[in-house]
Amino acid sequence: MPTAEEMLSTAAVTELGRCLREAAPGLDLSALRAAPRALPGMSFSERGRFVRDAVLAGLPEDYAAFEAVVRTALADPRFTGWMIWPVTEAVAVRALPEHFDAGLDLLAALTPLLTAEFAIRSFLDADLDRALAMALTWTSHEDEHVRRLASEGTRPRLPWARQVKAITRRPEAALPVLDALHRDESEYVRRSVANHLNDISRLDAGLCVRTAARWFGDSPRLVRHGLRTLVKQGDPAALELLGFGPPAGLAVDGPRTPVAEVAIGEHLAFDFTLLNEGDAPLTLAIDYVVHHRKANGSLAPKVFKLTTRTLPAGAAATIERRHSFKPISTRVYHPGEHALELQINGQPFGKLPFVLTP
Repeated sequence: MPTAEEMLSTAAVTELGRCLREAAPGLDLSALRAAPRALPGMSFSERGRFVRDAVLAGLPEDYAAFEAVVRTALADPRFTGWMIWPVTEAVAVRALPEHFDAGLDLLAALTPLLTAEFAIRSFLDADLDRALAMALTWTSHEDEHVRRLASEGTRPRLPWARQVKAITRRPEAALPVLDALHRDESEYVRRSVANHLNDISRLDAGLCVRTAARWFGDSPRLVRHGLRTLVKQGDPAALELLGFGPPAGLAVDGPRTPVAEVAIGEHLAFDFTLLNEGDAPLTLAIDYVVHHRKANGSLAPKVFKLTTRTLPAGAAATIERRHSFKPISTRVYHPGEHALELQINGQPFGKLPFVLTP
């Protein structure tokens, strides 16, 4: 992940000050001019708030005058990149509540320069239905960044962003936006719709699958990506929609490992054999689960994608895999007994214990 300085850098903030001074030469931008010296040691979020406040301190309190400065800066090709983040947050502060629609219009103009997906959440908090009505108009915008803003900014679980309680309670509220975009010509936009659908799956699995079923004929790739969490969870309805029904007639031998212990930093090799004992082909979504030992000694499952396979009637297949226990920043490994398990079309097979050593 980039550092705070790599994103909202002192150089970017200095350049932001230049852009705004040239857009409105008469303003007192002393707070923004001094801001770069205060940034070292701040986190990214702290930098964003600090620079936002410096922008607000220097730009007019009157919204129309404030917007005029920002729109003048939009014509400057240097006015782009991470410096836009605190500007969008400043727009949210100045526009709400009296200048709701104008503020959203300005965010739409800013979003192609970086993104306004975080600032828009202040408007969703203030009036969800009004903000969604504006987002729906963006779905026919000529700029793919604005169309993506309609989907990405309204995600229930947008990474790095605060949750909007109204969307968490009503994940169906943004469906008109997603319905308008799931066949968008831009992969950039469709990817956002898929991620939004996946967010919905964590709040209302039934709503997610029903929506996916409506889209599947037109957007199968998007739907598969949007259902990824439910597939990992073994949700029967999601798996059935994707063609992975109950694996009747499937015999599983394994998983098998050549060792009973593996050290942190090494790989665990395993294999297993599948046999279709039925009289019809089986379409299989094959995952595996590592039950990691926690600090308190309990086990926590983590599902990993492996492969998909169509197994003809009477056919067998042996599959091999190596799982890494190389230390990573997002997981702490605790030595002791773990377990390996297969998950095929959402159903568990063959739980095998092994020991992870220091």
